[in-house]
Amino acid sequence: MTFQELALITAIALFGPLLAWSDRLRIPVVIGELAAGVVVGQTGLHWLDPHQPEFVFLANLGFALVMFVAGSHVPVRSPALRTGSASALLRLLVVVAAAAVLGFGVAELFGTGHAALYTVLFASSSAAVILPIVAGLGLSGPPLLAMLPQVAIADALCIVALPLALDPAHAGRAAISAALVIVASAVVFVLFWTAEKRGWRRAAHRKSERREFALELRVSLLALLLLAALAMEAKVSIMLAGFCLGLAVAAIGEPRRLARQLFALSDGVFGPVFFVWLGTSLNLRDLAVHPLMIVLGVVLAAAAVLAHAAGGFTRQPLPFAVLASAQLGVPVAAATLGEQLGVLKPGEGAALLLGALLTIAASTVSGRIAARKWSTPSAPAAPTAPVAPAPAPS
Repeated sequence: MTFQELALITAIALFGPLLAWSDRLRIPVVIGELAAGVVVGQTGLHWLDPHQPEFVFLANLGFALVMFVAGSHVPVRSPALRTGSASALLRLLVVVAAAAVLGFGVAELFGTGHAALYTVLFASSSAAVILPIVAGLGLSGPPLLAMLPQVAIADALCIVALPLALDPAHAGRAAISAALVIVASAVVFVLFWTAEKRGWRRAAHRKSERREFALELRVSLLALLLLAALAMEAKVSIMLAGFCLGLAVAAIGEPRRLARQLFALSDGVFGPVFFVWLGTSLNLRDLAVHPLMIVLGVVLAAAAVLAHAAGGFTRQPLPFAVLASAQLGVPVAAATLGEQLGVLKPGEGAALLLGALLTIAASTVSGRIAARKWSTPSAPAAPTAPVAPAPAPS
């Protein structure tokens, strides 16, 4: 990859903020970045080759960082999250039951045989998408506090369940691989927790801030790269490594300085590269060749929204139920891993991503409806990344 190509990627990624510029529309930044990638990639002008090794590597790094930041902004330490976990788990069980019925029906209707995969997709929620929508709209109130644990639990469980559902013939190996990454993340958490409790992190932080060493960022990136390398070797998605590490950092308390540094790396550099790459790799021509896959994409989105709408049976307000249906990381990983394993039908990977984009649109609209009743009166302008909840003082 040349500097010219990297400059082109950076330039077209600016379409994300430009499309999201309106305070009235509140369009997620990732939509513009994906759309720009589609225009210059395999579907459109072919200016960028998504199979170029350097481009793939930078995109993988961006994906890991995006999931790391998403995991670090899950309010693990929030008392509301802990007290609401039981009711959130019950609500999630209702959503999963609805997702299983819909997943079987969609798989039978289109003859794909992917009932388990669709169940995971329909039940999943993307914290990387939902939290920025919540922050941008200034949503608040009990319904939001009840929804956040549901999103966090669904995101984590579906990330783990995806490889098992995608390749049932090797479910045992996938489960062992996922468990290996989770255990490694737990080890990192123990090390970070020990450093926090014994005061090592605070001492290092003071020295690092005075001498400008950026030690916390370096150590966090080292842990992320090691876990990503382990995930690649174990043949599971790096999204699991990034998200688990983010949860570990959130459980300890992410320092404000580290949050700002990670935000700069993720949302300023590598995250846009990933979303542009994703857009370039999305060949919508497959949908034209296999028009039935367009219908599948629309049906996948509708089924995901319906599955989450089942949360209304637990007295969850419908706007928040639909808001929780936004998908991104799980469909992306499903399309990527599915293509690698050769288990998807022609055009099905594009259909998965089309469905994900439609759920983001539905979630955005639903969030705006929810904001009419449950928003902070003086909500700030939408940030490009979720605001860290109650971080530890730096």
